[in-house]
Amino acid sequence: MFFHFLRYINPTWYFHLSPKSNFAYFPDFDQLDEAGQGLLEFDRGYSSRDVSKMDAAYQAWQKGFIISDPAMDLQQGSLQPTVSDNYRFVRRYFHPYWSWYVLGLRLLTLHNPVREIYGFLRQSRIRRINLYSKIYPHPNPHNSQLTTHNSQPKVSIIIPTLNRYSYLNDALHDLEKQDYPHFDVIVVDQSEPFQPEFYDTFQLNIKVIRQEEKALWLARNTAIKASDAEWIALSEDDVRMPAGWLSNHLKCLNYFQADISAGVFFPAGSTIPAGRNFFRWADQFATGNACLRKEVFRQIGLFDRQFERQRMGDGEFGLRAYLAGFKAISNPYAWCEDVKAPIGGLRQMGSWDAFRPSNWLAPRPVPSVLYFVRKYWGFKHAIYTILVGVPTSLLPYEYKNRPHLLLLGSLLVIPLLPVILWQIGKSWFVSTKMLRKGPQIELLNQI
Repeated sequence: MFFHFLRYINPTWYFHLSPKSNFAYFPDFDQLDEAGQGLLEFDRGYSSRDVSKMDAAYQAWQKGFIISDPAMDLQQGSLQPTVSDNYRFVRRYFHPYWSWYVLGLRLLTLHNPVREIYGFLRQSRIRRINLYSKIYPHPNPHNSQLTTHNSQPKVSIIIPTLNRYSYLNDALHDLEKQDYPHFDVIVVDQSEPFQPEFYDTFQLNIKVIRQEEKALWLARNTAIKASDAEWIALSEDDVRMPAGWLSNHLKCLNYFQADISAGVFFPAGSTIPAGRNFFRWADQFATGNACLRKEVFRQIGLFDRQFERQRMGDGEFGLRAYLAGFKAISNPYAWCEDVKAPIGGLRQMGSWDAFRPSNWLAPRPVPSVLYFVRKYWGFKHAIYTILVGVPTSLLPYEYKNRPHLLLLGSLLVIPLLPVILWQIGKSWFVSTKMLRKGPQIELLNQI
């Protein structure tokens, strides 16, 4: 068992669940190599050496230590960190706001107040550490058999588009400049009006599929079925990519013998976030920037169409792949800039993100979020997801990742509580109907 309080802060983290896999995602501290142990801070302030090792293993995971030996899996056994240990863990790795949040939540849910307050106060002087000041020194896999002249697999790059021709123009020009030549592009165009002549000027092998229905996951599934390649790259119509985008995906897949290369997004004009600028286990999957074996789709199916016109369809697929035991690596070299077009795409279908509905009468969060969380983690994690996500969604989008503003969002909940409860209730009701209907996942090997 890992640190229990992490579920309050990050309730939809993949690694709360156990995969069918031979990969050890959290290494045993004693078996880390010299390079790994030299990066870690062994904190002896925990209740036992074993809990300190658990903390060190979390550091190793965050710093990019990747192993494939199931004997080194730290999540085995029945080690139970104390309440005080858990507050220490929260203080070491998260903004101080979160320790107060956890304390309040624990007290409201009738945990022993003496033990909670004692554990909280005992760790109140602990300061947050900089996890990313040193990272595990994986080499840049410049040379890869997968991308040599004699071994260049064909890749299909899949792009759904909806009313974004000006943005798609830039993305396709970026693909013209790729340094890996053996690929085609499958565009599923849902735009109105449809402009087939738009594609005539690009120096690319483009297959355009006209789709009348405005449906993102149908578009991606259709393109995957139409591909004759054994490698699928997923992109979007409002991103910008460097010339080495595709080759760096393939190099990562080969170097780590991985099934999925999860590329890194960052907003246009900024830089790669500190926690994403090195190789590490992937704990998220975004269909705007990824490359994977087609075999993954054959074994676990295509994208769940329950997420149509909603959010989290890519996150659900990534979790499904993780639970099936596929190896996914977060790849900083296959980066792209997210332009975030203000028109078209899912924004035209009803929401800016998972917790920000288009209007005050719409469900909050988007019902597919609760469908996803309830399906895989259950009732409690759905409640934690609402508690974490709703307050920040009351602030403008650009402030969503600023922890010091979480308190402001929490205060805004109070006067808006009747409306918010109605929005949450509506979302819960719709997600219940989705759960009863069940997943809408087509199996590729039955096509």
